[in-house]
Amino acid sequence: MMESWVRFSAQSQAKERVFRAAQYACTLLGYTLQKGGARAELLNTIKQLEAHMSLTRKLLRLGNSAEALEAAKRTVHLSDCVLRLCITVAHLNRAMYFACDNVLWAGKTGLLPELDQNKWSQRSFRYYLFALILNLTRDAYEIHLLMERESRSSAAKSLNSSPSPLTPSPENGGEFPLTPSPLPALPVISARLNKQIQLLITVLRSNPPLLLDLLKNLCDVFIPLDRLGLYPTGSGFVGACGLTSSVLSILTIVHPWLKLKP
Repeated sequence: MMESWVRFSAQSQAKERVFRAAQYACTLLGYTLQKGGARAELLNTIKQLEAHMSLTRKLLRLGNSAEALEAAKRTVHLSDCVLRLCITVAHLNRAMYFACDNVLWAGKTGLLPELDQNKWSQRSFRYYLFALILNLTRDAYEIHLLMERESRSSAAKSLNSSPSPLTPSPENGGEFPLTPSPLPALPVISARLNKQIQLLITVLRSNPPLLLDLLKNLCDVFIPLDRLGLYPTGSGFVGACGLTSSVLSILTIVHPWLKLKP
């Protein structure tokens, strides 16, 4: 019974991601057609198709709130306190986001005709934004840990591979080394910055799940920022970000090893 439910949930999630990609593709297409001077009838058709995709997604996410709560129960036992806080609170916010989404679905289908859809939509996007901020915090924390580990590993390899020369002294006929002149501040900062960038690229290249999760969250965060009016970017940019993050999510479903754990 549990195995059947897990399979059904995975199939619903995959379908929801496909509909999400189609919804944001319609958003991007509508923006492009509008800029190109398309007819009003065609633009209305695209908007209606986008609305149908959104409603279908809400139907497919009716059980996601309970799943997010179950995920929060699992992550509350993580040993790392930062990961435990970020992931668990993110799941709780996702649960609230999906609950608001369910209420919106009821309003759009006529089950709650008196519902203030704008109010519930804003509430939903606030929970969504906070969940994404926590996800990005988790990504940054994991990147920081991996960069520190890679830096220590590189330093250890460099120390083991480099020979230890004899220090010149008057006793062995050598001369005391000259004290190096301090380098200018700007070249030092530039060198350190380049080193950190190279380290970041190395870490992300060797951890595809972390890279995909970071890119997906960065794309997604512009959607609630635009909808809440905190950072308006326009429907074209929102459509492009939503489509990109949806494709990345589909990749993690097709190839489960690309999904960041826990």
